[in-house]
Amino acid sequence: MIGKMILPWFGGSASVWNACLLFFQVALLAGYCYAHVLNRYVRPRRQAVVHVALLLLSLAVLPVIPSAGWKPEHVGDPSGRILLLLTATIGLPYLLLSTTGPLLQAWYAATHPKGAPYRLYALSNVGSLLALFSFPVLIEPWFTTRVQGWGWSGVYAAFVLLCGLVAWRTMRAMGYMWVRDAFAGAPAPDWKLYLLWIALPACASGLLVSFTNHLSQNVAPIPFLWVVTLGVYLLSFIVCFEREAWYRRVVFLPLLALVCGGAAYCLYYDQGNLKIRIAVPVFAFTLFVCCMVCHGELARLKPNPRYLTSFYLMLSLGGALGGLFVAVASPHIFNTYIEPPLLLTSCPALAAIVLWVMPGEWKRRWLLITVRILMIVLTVAVGEYLLYTKHQDDLRFKMSVRNFYGVLRVYEVESTEDEVGERELVCGTISHGTQLTDPDMRRLPTSYYGPWSGMGRAMKYIQQHAGARVGVVGLGAGVSAAFGRQGDFFEFYEINPQDYAVAMTWFSFLKDCPAEHPVQFGDARLTMERQPAQQLDLLALDAFASDSIPVHLLTREAFALYFRHLKPGGILAVHVSNRYLNLTPIVGRNARDLGKAAVLVVDDGEEEAYLTGSDWVLVTADPAVFGHPEFQASGIERVKHRPELRPWTDDYSNLFQILK
Repeated sequence: MIGKMILPWFGGSASVWNACLLFFQVALLAGYCYAHVLNRYVRPRRQAVVHVALLLLSLAVLPVIPSAGWKPEHVGDPSGRILLLLTATIGLPYLLLSTTGPLLQAWYAATHPKGAPYRLYALSNVGSLLALFSFPVLIEPWFTTRVQGWGWSGVYAAFVLLCGLVAWRTMRAMGYMWVRDAFAGAPAPDWKLYLLWIALPACASGLLVSFTNHLSQNVAPIPFLWVVTLGVYLLSFIVCFEREAWYRRVVFLPLLALVCGGAAYCLYYDQGNLKIRIAVPVFAFTLFVCCMVCHGELARLKPNPRYLTSFYLMLSLGGALGGLFVAVASPHIFNTYIEPPLLLTSCPALAAIVLWVMPGEWKRRWLLITVRILMIVLTVAVGEYLLYTKHQDDLRFKMSVRNFYGVLRVYEVESTEDEVGERELVCGTISHGTQLTDPDMRRLPTSYYGPWSGMGRAMKYIQQHAGARVGVVGLGAGVSAAFGRQGDFFEFYEINPQDYAVAMTWFSFLKDCPAEHPVQFGDARLTMERQPAQQLDLLALDAFASDSIPVHLLTREAFALYFRHLKPGGILAVHVSNRYLNLTPIVGRNARDLGKAAVLVVDDGEEEAYLTGSDWVLVTADPAVFGHPEFQASGIERVKHRPELRPWTDDYSNLFQILK
């Protein structure tokens, strides 16, 4: 919920969700640390007093609706700002929510020495799972984000009252009995156990964040995909901690070999362009099996309840380290997405280590030795395959750079007798612009900007007169600058400074453009909100990260802002080409609600080899514009109205309704 609220402020990037996951993992670590210290060093009755006081204090930050003052004003990696925003908005309530599991289990263990406190951990994860899957099905489609924030705050207030009551009554029942006294004499875990308690959840957490990032980059940063991966992650906790017998090595270790091999193949199949109906099940099931192995071995190694809070503290530390590695360290260390293959190799490696260090009881020693050897062989085989495949994939590119907003790579095809050479900018698996390397042809508009594309037709219409004013949201390789003429004005809006550096270094569209062409850095919408009306003839919206869409640029409020910057007869050109989502009805609904006319321009891009098929929706306040011959050819049609489609606003969006 919070992730969706702040997503528009930080460019709609999939990395926003990674930062949110990291925050919740670190906050979970802080909560478990608090529970450990409180349970170990504070007398039972005082535990209740301290906890109830903090619960009441946390009510002061309600409702959990982020202030608009947190919107970024400067360009750069916003990870730190996101973490500060989350701390100020949800920090104390979530910290106290995270303490509930280990604290209540410790209190239960002290008052019920013969009970099974670890089953309560499975129960708490059932609650988390139900809440997660209710969000995209019951909450997101029906309630605005503001209503969600107030509703959640009300439920949290009820939780505070219930938790305070439970704490007080439990402490009275415990008297002065500490959980450490109830299990005096239990052997202390050794250092190897502590390391495994950290390493196993770190691997599972890292896989969660990296697989979520992989799917979000190539589809959309949406709660549905977040829920799927986080849901299977929690499900593994439920299964493993409800009953140890539900994790069976004879089932999950062979499955681990199967899914690691399958996912390794799928990561680079067809240059990463796996169909969504295959990609989501494959990576979700792979994540589930890997988490079952990690969490199943973790549950098998859980200690006597005397050390329960120490166990959960190490578990949360591992989760936070896995998140830190993927969300913070990797974008600064690596220039490509190396975390999925790296962690996919680490999972069987960890399983092999556990089989050597803490194998448990085996009826036949030869079977244990065989399984150990097979896990090592699996690790080497998966690692070698991924290393080779990734190396081959990287060889295709002349350059690769990475930051918070994703990975940008440059691909080049050499000239031949039959074809002109091309240089292409790729983000994720999607082309973000191509330039012909022939010096005489390098200023030709290519890819999605051919003469019969929506952008090409709109440019020909507005350039009937000199001094055209054009705005372009999303720089890419700078192909749209090829339309610029002497006396024209082109203003680019680009959130990723690295994109500009690549466009200026590896492509020459901007350098060759005779028109005035300033580049505004930062989120386009936030920048436009601060600007006076630009009186544009054309505003082109082509801002994508890989194939994921920035939802906040497609809301009704965003469209109203765009038309504030357009002349009365100006055109808004929205690039809606997408493998997974039918964006045309959303643009059409916005146009209808604002009293504008809209047409869909479908271009197959077959006129030249360097052109790419594209779909554009053109929107204007003056319907007479579409009576011009440029908009009367085949492949152009009025956008059909879908009355059942709920319009997207800054307070509501739902991608379920437009999935292809």
